[in-house]
Amino acid sequence: MASSNQAPPLGGVIESVLYTRDMSRTREFFARVLGLTAHLEDERFTAYPTGNTMLLVFQRGQTDETVFLPDDMGTIPPHDGEGRQHLALAIPADSLEAWETHLADQSVEIEGRTRWPKGSVSLYFRDPDGHLLELVSPGLWPNY
Repeated sequence: MASSNQAPPLGGVIESVLYTRDMSRTREFFARVLGLTAHLEDERFTAYPTGNTMLLVFQRGQTDETVFLPDDMGTIPPHDGEGRQHLALAIPADSLEAWETHLADQSVEIEGRTRWPKGSVSLYFRDPDGHLLELVSPGLWPNY
């Protein structure tokens, strides 16, 4: 049993969230550029599977009030976000060149490239809302 001063263990990040001004533009970009297919979508959000996690994209200003779920399942408290956020997505090391070519073919500017000390490489570019997206090969962190 954990002491009252020690937090119980965590299992990992399950969801990451971005907020958009234009959901249809974001859906088109994520499908065309990242090859993502929505698992769930409505006027308020889109949920994309990304490996073992979900990427949630919410329409900015549509999560300002508590959501009451049907059948007394519970509530989701309000949340929202502004500004340019950052998200890193895992890619296999041998797909780096293919990603560079694909981004160029989609007229997506690569704003930065970083070769990390242990050999991992990151490519940085922006989505239509100006969020900084990063594609990163293995070796960046102890768990990746």
